[in-house]
Amino acid sequence: MSRKAYQQKAEAKLAEQRAEIDKASARAKGASADARLEAEDQLEKLEARYTAAKAKLEALKQAGEDSWEDIARGLDDAWEDLSGSVKRALERFKRA
Repeated sequence: MSRKAYQQKAEAKLAEQRAEIDKASARAKGASADARLEAEDQLEKLEARYTAAKAKLEALKQAGEDSWEDIARGLDDAWEDLSGSVKRALERFKRA
């Protein structure tokens, strides 16, 4: 995959996860008080993971042709961490 194609795919994935985090936030607002406290903690962690993934994407954009693939591997790891965390949070908020 070319650098440009990878970057476009990563941007789309990040936008999708932003929407999912926003959905989780909306669900959390409708939860009971106790569940909302737990949800706020989870949302803070999701935001941190999102920020880390976004930073890796920015690093990828700035990387030279000889190093972008190394950064892409780190972005893939950050993506997996964020994606899994968002899925777990959405499931938890459904039950709250």
